[in-house]
Formats: sequence, C-alpha cells, structure tokens
Amino acid sequence: MQLPPFCLMLSCLQVSPDQSQFFRYHSFSLSCEDQLNGTDWMLKRKTSGSGVRDCGSGWGTTASGASCTVGTTASGACCTVGTTYPSDTGMYWCESGDGRRSNNSIEITITDRPVLLKCPVLPLSEGSDATLHCQAESLSSDHTFHFQRDGLFVASSRTGEMTIRRVSKSDEGLYSCSIPEVGESVGSWLTVEEGDSFWNFTLPEEFTGNGTDRNGTDRNGSSSAPPAASCQVSVPRLMCHLVVGTPFLLSTILLGLIYRDRNRAARTDAQRRGSKDVVMEI
Repeated sequence: MQLPPFCLMLSCLQVSPDQSQFFRYHSFSLSCEDQLNGTDWMLKRKTSGSGVRDCGSGWGTTASGASCTVGTTASGACCTVGTTYPSDTGMYWCESGDGRRSNNSIEITITDRPVLLKCPVLPLSEGSDATLHCQAESLSSDHTFHFQRDGLFVASSRTGEMTIRRVSKSDEGLYSCSIPEVGESVGSWLTVEEGDSFWNFTLPEEFTGNGTDRNGTDRNGSSSAPPAASCQVSVPRLMCHLVVGTPFLLSTILLGLIYRDRNRAARTDAQRRGSKDVVMEI
C-alpha cells in the first residue's frame, strides 16, 4: 500500500480496506505509520459500550514489525478486527507509551443499514482524484445509485461509483449515497489538504465519466469520504515555516555570539587599562 502525502512526514493511522463504514460480519485492519522515529505505537479505540481499550484487550488481534500487512514500514503496530459487529463502532487512534497520539483518528461505523458508502479515509491532496463507492448489502445489477453532499444531490450512477477529478477544497463535505427502494447510507466526510497542492499542481475541479449530475449533464461522478476526525496538518506548509524561520533563528544566534564576543573584548580592554594605571601610580 502506497503511503499518502499525509503520512510521509507524520505519524498517522491507516485502515484497510480504505473506508470508514462496514457491514456487519466483515473485517478490517488498522496500522500505525511513523516515518520519523519508529516509535512503538499501540492501537486504541473508544466505543460507547466498553470505553477506551487497547487492541487485544477484548477486541482485535495485534501484530507488529514485519507481521504488519497494512502499511509499508516495519515500524509501528497493526490490529485486525476479524468479524465486525455494531459494538465495534467508535473512534480509533494510535498512541505511544509516553501518551503521544497519532496526527489523526478514524471513526469506524459498523452500519445496520442496507447501504454503505466506501471512500478514502485519510485527507486527500488537492489535485488528486477521489472515488466514492456506493454498495448495497444485497447485490443486484438493477440498482441506480444517487450521491449526495451535505444533503444535496450531486450525481447518479449505474455502476455505483462516482469520481471527482482533481479535488479541491470546495469538494470537502459530508457525503452519502442512496439506492431507491433499498435505503440510504450514513454520511462520511471528505477532507482535502489545501497545502498539498504544492506537490500536485491543482487544476480546476471537474467530474468525468458516466452518470447524471444536478444539472442533468452526463457525468461519472466521484467523490470520497474521509475520517470523521482528522488533523489538518500540511507537510509543505510545515516545511515552508521551517525554511522561513530558520534564517531568523540563525541570525539571532549569530547576533548573540557577536554581542558576547564584544562584551568579552570590552572587559579585556578595561582590565588592561586598569593594569596600566596601577603600574603608573607605583
């Protein structure tokens, strides 16, 4: 699995499959990714029924190092939930032994509805593509899928997919999907990282493909739903602050050293003059 830009310089939680909604009796895996220092992480969750618990303490099966199959690095930890139940609905995150948390948390929903929405969990970079998948618990080839954002109709599709090309900040929102005479999914958030457009050269937003949007134009819409809770940290923005701030820090240190050396030289001259005055008086 390729790490998204969000995880390249930050500790983050990933989920596989890349979605936050699951039907009952399915499975998913979580991993803690740390590209900086390989901190020993532990998967934790908070649910309404059992409060805060570590993976392996009444839920999930733990793994670490090379045993992890979710992420791409040997550092961190993994946890697999083999069979999902509504009681697995809750907030999941990574936590180190000293209490430090990952830069994002993920709200997992085990839905009892007949329809769910599959969408990327981590924040997306501006300029990348996002795909939403609408799925019925009982599969049928006769379904028509409708996608909504913030309660408003976005597009229809016969394939169950909607793709947004070159996402921008304006694509953020609460997405859901519905199937006539079947039901509607719960909502999931799509988050777009504005600063990451530095890497992706953001172009104007557009939908492409087959389907019907709110204006009646044929489009193969798309979208994606992100984590219910995520940390809005932009790596390029962080690097920009470091690049801009470093010269000021170095200048301050240099001025401090010059001031110290001048004071030292002044004290030395004063001592020499004092010594000469004493000799003359003798």
